[in-house]
Amino acid sequence: MGLVIECVLIDCNDLERMSEFWQAALDLEHVWTGPSGGYQLEAQGSSSVPLALMPCGDDKREKNRLHLDLRPDNQEAEVRRLEHLGAARVHIGQQDVPWVVMADPEGNEFCVLQSVHSSTDPQSAERSSMT
Repeated sequence: MGLVIECVLIDCNDLERMSEFWQAALDLEHVWTGPSGGYQLEAQGSSSVPLALMPCGDDKREKNRLHLDLRPDNQEAEVRRLEHLGAARVHIGQQDVPWVVMADPEGNEFCVLQSVHSSTDPQSAERSSMT
């Protein structure tokens, strides 16, 4: 394959606040500031895709067309921890689903999935619900 995902980028108004939130939420470190002032956040010693934050003067106005799905060890505990960090539960039309839709401090949606240990195949219900 000729392409790989280099990073996932989130536009934000308050770069410092969003950096603090995502660093705490995902245990990331600020490893680089780009020429446009954006931050690159990475997990130390990990091969996971970095998260980049780019300063942007526009407010978020509608539902994201792309979002992060986060897999916790304990869904309920992580949702509470993320709320303490500044995230909020949001309703974007989901019905009875096994994940929790949340928004970061600037309103960007992400999902906290069921923990790996909550069922024998936790992804099966999620896969069928996403289609």
